[in-house]
Amino acid sequence: MLVGYARTSTLDQTAGLEAQLRDLKNEGCERIFEEQVSSVDVRARERLEEALSFVREGDTLVVTKLDRLARSMAHLMDIRQRLEARGAHLKIIGLNLDTSTPTGKLMINLLGSVAEFEREIMLERQREGIAKAKAAGKYKGRKPTAQAKADEVRELKAKGVRPTDIARQLNIGRASVYRILSNVEETAV
Repeated sequence: MLVGYARTSTLDQTAGLEAQLRDLKNEGCERIFEEQVSSVDVRARERLEEALSFVREGDTLVVTKLDRLARSMAHLMDIRQRLEARGAHLKIIGLNLDTSTPTGKLMINLLGSVAEFEREIMLERQREGIAKAKAAGKYKGRKPTAQAKADEVRELKAKGVRPTDIARQLNIGRASVYRILSNVEETAV
């Protein structure tokens, strides 16, 4: 079964939505999910989630253009994996890409590899920038919240309060409480 998904960002884009619906019907989609929401607000894309839940093994999710479906390559790869787990495929009309074919699978994997490469390059630049800022004394990182409360942790423990309750009361992680308490025990030895 061909399952269509159409999306526009605003209610003002009715012509764009109508064009997508027409193209999806011409493609032979038997069921079409449509919505008018921003691609950035993932929580609001309920109809996309319905479409992804609706597809079954052997089905193909069809969209007119890539930007109607995914907000990023990472998001596209997530959608592709979810479809693959259900035994379904993805077809993007505008790219003439269909993951039910070996060429389509290759192309989507190439797109994913390029996106992953771009992400790694961006993270590398970010790390270099942080190292440079640290060397210049401009980057200090975030303040250690749990260590700042070490005295309070020790006081509460001395009063017999359980570590889990200390963590809850001071709004820090339980592991942090244990780490602070173990540092006390090590220095006492």
